[in-house]
Amino acid sequence: MADTTKIADKLERKQLKRAARKKAAPKAKRTTPRGSNKQKVKKLVRGQSKR
Repeated sequence: MADTTKIADKLERKQLKRAARKKAAPKAKRTTPRGSNKQKVKKLVRGQSKR
């Protein structure tokens, strides 16, 4: 996406960003589920209660 930090007008910046998104190639589908590499908190907590 183009650098729009120098454009002061909010509406103009919005239009430029939208145009850039439309022009960009579509993103590929995810190969892994979202958040799959996040640490699983629920299972960590189980071990805490035993100690």
